[in-house]
Formats: sequence, structure tokens, C-alpha cells
Amino acid sequence: MAAAVIGPDRGRPGRVAHSGTGPDLDAVDPPLRKVGMRDVARLAGVSHQTVSRVLNDLPNVSAATRERVLDAVRVLNYRRNLAARTLVTSRSRTIGLIGFETTLAGPASMIYGIEKAAREAGYYVSIATVRSLERHAVLDAVEQLCAQAVEGIIAIAPKNSVADALTQVPLGTPAVGVGGADDGYVPMLRVDNVRGACMATSHLLDLGHETVHHVPGPADWPEARDRIDGWRQTLHAAGAPVPPIEPGDWSARSGYLRGQHLAADTRVTAVFCGNDHIALGVLRAFHEAGRAVPARVSVVGFDDTPESGFFLPPLTTIHQDFAELGRRSVELLVAQLTGAQSPDPGPVHLSPHLVVRASANAAP
Repeated sequence: MAAAVIGPDRGRPGRVAHSGTGPDLDAVDPPLRKVGMRDVARLAGVSHQTVSRVLNDLPNVSAATRERVLDAVRVLNYRRNLAARTLVTSRSRTIGLIGFETTLAGPASMIYGIEKAAREAGYYVSIATVRSLERHAVLDAVEQLCAQAVEGIIAIAPKNSVADALTQVPLGTPAVGVGGADDGYVPMLRVDNVRGACMATSHLLDLGHETVHHVPGPADWPEARDRIDGWRQTLHAAGAPVPPIEPGDWSARSGYLRGQHLAADTRVTAVFCGNDHIALGVLRAFHEAGRAVPARVSVVGFDDTPESGFFLPPLTTIHQDFAELGRRSVELLVAQLTGAQSPDPGPVHLSPHLVVRASANAAP
């Protein structure tokens, strides 16, 4: 199989020390031609089938043989020609991933989880990042990925516009959404945000607070709406007052601005925040107002970002497993690719759990 053209030997960089087993790889100069899998096999002293097994990370290859093959790959600067492979096998072994430009921890963690899970399943990942979540931008990303002959598409879909755009994926190319609404457009994998919000609100009510105020995320995100629903349902079930809310965004600044209004009201003793970034802003607002957390006010977040345990005080929050979301989304897509599952299995909800730290206490 053809690979990239190898350049001239410039000081013979990247030499591999001879281990004493197999051919002396250090004695080989990279050829001034295209190299293929058989060249790697010849240098490593193995069959080309063994080289294929190593490159595809398949089992039944000894550690010593695997290392010898990888040494040969490095010396020859071998690169697989994926286009040629696709022509021969009619499979690109590539999954398309649609993400979006954001500083939020959740989507970034999901991308990492998807890449890791795809690699373990024997697939490459081609990422198309969109600047906005509008339908036309996502459609452009779909077109870009399909032009690369991806076998299926996973989209991080926090808005309905993303799931709607996935309906335009060509017939025969399965798609999976992560984090969007259960609208039936495509199989959707998401955390049970309603359940998580119920957990957070119930925890604060169980601590003796008469009611719980909420600082939500943006109104056009299904995740934010579900967390509002869970919060409101729990208050209604407990017969507690339901305070008014003002939708903002997912930022600490949004939490800080809303937190300033809440801190001015001495009746506020418990706040459930739409995510941990919002909670960070709320904590600062109460600190500046002299309302100690958790002595006078209790605060609970949502997401359990890596930094939340280092807030002051450490944040009680709802944990959602972003890596598991990524793994399960790949599993769901591969099941469609292999025919192990119908293309419309219905929504998959992952259960969150409460992480108790120091930011929530008994009502004063």
C-alpha cells in the first residue's frame, strides 16, 4: 500500500537504537521513494499481515514484534494511504465529529472521550469545528465530513438546530447526537438533566432551606431547560415557593451579575446554579456582599468540572461523566455501522450523581 513520499536523508534524524533482536534498524537509510507496508515488513523481518495487525492495534502480536514493527515504521517514515485503503475496502474506518468553538469544559471533555473511544474501536476521527450552532453552519460541517468519506457522524448537539441539521446526513451514513433534545431526529445520548436538577434541589431542601433559588443557563439550550424543569418539579412536589428566574448564559460573569441581585436579598439562603461556571460567579457575588458560604447561604452547581473541588469553598455539584458520554456515543454509532442496532434506538439517558463538598450546609 502506497504512503507519503520520503524526503532525502538530512543527517539521518530519528535513529532507533538496535535492541539486539531482528535487523539493525539503525543501519537503514530511508529510501528516496514511496514506501509501503511490505517495505516495513521486510525491514522488521515479519509478514505484511503482521504489520497490518500492529498498525490496526489488533491482538495476537507479541510486545517484541510490535515494537520491532513500530521501529521500522519510524525509520521508514511510513504513512498509510487512507484514500487508497478506502478504495480497496470501501471503508474509511473514519468517524466524523462535529464540535463547536467553546471554552466550556463539557464539550471539550466529550471530544476527548469520543476520540479515545473511537481509537479503541479501531476508527480514526475527523473533526469539523463550527463557529456557531446555526443550522447552516452545521450543514456545512456535515458536507465537509461526508466529502471525506466518513462512515458515520457524531455531533455535539446542545441546540435543536444541530439535531435538525443531522437529518440532512446522506442516506446510509448513520449519525448520533450528544447532549441535545429528545426530538426523534437522530439517536441522542445525554445526561438526565432533569434528574440531576432534582438531586441538587432536593439536597438543599433536605438541609432545611425553605426554598431554592435558581440561576439558569441560556433559554435556547435543552440542557438548561431540563435543569429548570427538574428544579421547578422538585419545589412543587415539596410545596415550596418557586422563585422567579432570569435566564443568562453559562459564564461565571452571568452568575456573578445574577448573584449580586440574590446577595442583596437576605431571604435567599440556597442557590442551585445551572453549571459550575455560573456557581463560581455566584460565590464571588455573595463573598463581596459579606454573605458567607455556606454559613449564611448554600450553593450547588452542575457538571463537576475538574476545578470545582478547588473553589472556595469546594463546590457541591452534580457530576456528569463526559468521558462516558463520549464512549457511549461511539458505541452507539459503531452498533449502527455493524448492523448490531437499528438506526433509531431512542434516546439514551445517563444518570448523574450528587458530589457533596463544602458549599452547602444546613439552613441558618
